[in-house]
Amino acid sequence: MTLRELIEKLPHIESHGDTTIGISSLTCDSRAVQPGSLFFALRGSQVDGHNYIEKAVAAGAAAVILEDTAYAPAGIPWAWVSDGRSTMGQVAALFNGEPTATIPLIGITGTNGKTTTTYLIEAIMAAAGQPAAVLGTISYRYGATVIQASHTTPESTELQSAFRKLKEAGARSFVMEVSSHALEQKRVDGSHFDVGIFSNLTRDHLDYHGTMENYLDAKSRLFSDLLQPTAEKPHRRAAVNMDDPYGAEIAKRSACPVITFGIQGNCDVRPTNVKSSVNGICATMITPAGAFEFTSRLLGSFNLSNILAAVAAGVALNLPLTAIKYGIENHTTVPGRMERVKNSHNVTCLVDYAHTGDALENVLATLKEIATRRIITVFGCGGDRDNGKRPIMGRVAASMSDLTIVTSDNPRSEDPSLIIRQIMAGITPLGLSEYRPDERAANSAEKAFSVVENRHEAIRLAIRLALPGDIVLLAGKGHEDYQIIGTTRHHFDDREEAAAAFAEKVS
Repeated sequence: MTLRELIEKLPHIESHGDTTIGISSLTCDSRAVQPGSLFFALRGSQVDGHNYIEKAVAAGAAAVILEDTAYAPAGIPWAWVSDGRSTMGQVAALFNGEPTATIPLIGITGTNGKTTTTYLIEAIMAAAGQPAAVLGTISYRYGATVIQASHTTPESTELQSAFRKLKEAGARSFVMEVSSHALEQKRVDGSHFDVGIFSNLTRDHLDYHGTMENYLDAKSRLFSDLLQPTAEKPHRRAAVNMDDPYGAEIAKRSACPVITFGIQGNCDVRPTNVKSSVNGICATMITPAGAFEFTSRLLGSFNLSNILAAVAAGVALNLPLTAIKYGIENHTTVPGRMERVKNSHNVTCLVDYAHTGDALENVLATLKEIATRRIITVFGCGGDRDNGKRPIMGRVAASMSDLTIVTSDNPRSEDPSLIIRQIMAGITPLGLSEYRPDERAANSAEKAFSVVENRHEAIRLAIRLALPGDIVLLAGKGHEDYQIIGTTRHHFDDREEAAAAFAEKVS
């Protein structure tokens, strides 16, 4: 495409030079510039892309889009814009043929539950004859086409390219997790959403956002800005969890009609006659389109909330209730979300991605409902992330488990022992006994905790101490198959570690 074709319909563009020049690729990373690239000079929190324009030109950039004309390059076309990030998203969508303009796009934002909800909606869309590509924390995928996920929501140039490739592979709808970082950084601008889902808002990412108010503002962009009805998509809808304290504010800010869902209250989508057990959930689903009974293999009220979100999305898209019911009932396990590790020791071992206080509390509350014996929890907190949640997670884990084993997650550049000390600030006030790993077997009946910094050894301790009927929860890393220590990424998978520990376990 030519530069003119990419920018002529966008507002607030001031161009200079020959805009008929051809553009072969888009990037905001000067290291990725190739001959024919359109380079976006963006101001980031740590790096100003304007300082790399000369490098981009030297690498063969055909044109530059910038926010500060003082950096305008000589000899090649350039365009000034007031908002480079939003412009990049819109240009990336045009460059890739507007892949989301003609098929449904469902976006899910919230602190917890996004990944499970995308899998549920994927099953519903398949049952409705509109098979979905899923873009999220684990991967961007459709059928045999899998694009490795660099972020939950990638940069707009990468995102729009992924949309195009997945659509070319046969996808007839898109379901994606939309992170608060992506909304704040306008990575999803240029995407044509049909439905936006708000799951919940609890403490997370405050190392980036600073305050809960800023975090809320970032999340609400999906509803206030990106769901405004357009000529391409005039019937947009928001699906909002009214059980969450922030739900009412999200609904108030929505630029399109809202479908409410929740376990409590008289929401548009709500359950009745709920029965929950170790085998899953049974209930009757009430919707504006009618009611239906369903069963699900998912566990707990937090997963019931995820089911409600998926049903609300289906209702928002006017999908048949038969397809919604079929999708809910035939949903398979989500990798790393209450995922069972099979064993021959009659121990329920679950691997879950819960890495916030709220998520961990939801998981443990569910396990306490179904537990017949002890709950043993292994968890840590990631380094270079919000350290305010560490004592919160420590308190939740230790107060709701019979044995808590505090260990490392992905310490990254931080000292693992310092992270553990911050976790312990939430455990110490509980007055629980602490045992060395070699002491614990003799004191198995007493509520207590242990500290084992090495995650490999912590998982083996938990499995070694687990008795028939116990539940072992390995929390925090879920689907991840790596552990980052310093700047080195090591292969590490909680599921593999647990399976190996069970193989070594003596009955």
